[in-house]
Amino acid sequence: MSEILLIAGVVIGVLMIFRTYVNGARCKSKEKLHGKTVIVTGSNTGIGRVTAVDLARRGARVILACRNQTRGQAAVDIVQRESRSKNVAYMELDLASLKSVRSFTETFLKTERRLDILINNAGVYMQGTTEDGFGLMFGVNHLGHFLLTNLLLDRLKECAPSRIVTVSSYLHNHGNLDFDTLRTHKEFGVGESFWNVFRIYSHSKLCNVLFTHELAKRLQGTHVTCYSLHPGAINSDLARNLNKMSRRLLKGIAALFFKDVEAGAQTTLHCAVQEGIEALSGRYFSNCAVQKVKAMAQDDAVAKKLWEVSETLSGLS
Repeated sequence: MSEILLIAGVVIGVLMIFRTYVNGARCKSKEKLHGKTVIVTGSNTGIGRVTAVDLARRGARVILACRNQTRGQAAVDIVQRESRSKNVAYMELDLASLKSVRSFTETFLKTERRLDILINNAGVYMQGTTEDGFGLMFGVNHLGHFLLTNLLLDRLKECAPSRIVTVSSYLHNHGNLDFDTLRTHKEFGVGESFWNVFRIYSHSKLCNVLFTHELAKRLQGTHVTCYSLHPGAINSDLARNLNKMSRRLLKGIAALFFKDVEAGAQTTLHCAVQEGIEALSGRYFSNCAVQKVKAMAQDDAVAKKLWEVSETLSGLS
């Protein structure tokens, strides 16, 4: 019996050490945010909501920018309770609608005096079409956030030093931007197979990294800095739109090998509040540290072209 208990104890200990390794680095900053305002998109669930709780605990006014009003209001209650802060509010934002993005920013700029941190957290992993006819992953993961960020830039500059944090993914390494395909299909890829959806998602995450790369150049001298990041493989509900068999398979793998949502929020928080990273504006982070990226993710010409195309598609030019 004692041998069984010993073996069980060793197994549990190894698993705990392994889980600590999987969850990775934590944001070490103790920065307080009293008097500052933060927007977190897609913050009714997952790492977005955990991020909102942490920032509210630091004293920030936190705006939960979410598509669904019922879920958004429910998330406000959760964030207020867990952060012990009442300075949390919901505002409707549907990134799959450029009209909604414009409506959100118009309302925000009229009702809120400050914007110190913008966290582009929302993302989708599924095929579909936005209200404006774009591929859903390109439209939500990149184009909606591109427009949102640009419409809020003046306020961010007024409140500088300020930051823009965009949640990307390691999967950007599998992306490739074919602008001819985008011109034809309003998306960087086509197809419904598992591999096609995976590649299209990866394309959208490459957009996030290239957008941040170009944005940093355009923000030089403004004291507004920007960062993209990989949060880690997260045991969250991003994969909720996969088929039942894929979800069941992923559930068992995720329980052991994926970060929990609190761990998954740490690199976002690091980029949002960590002191002394201003000189790293435009860079890509993972595990609370700056990382090197492949040449395609820092290609000046492609980043500039993506920006110009996005300006046209979003109606900014």
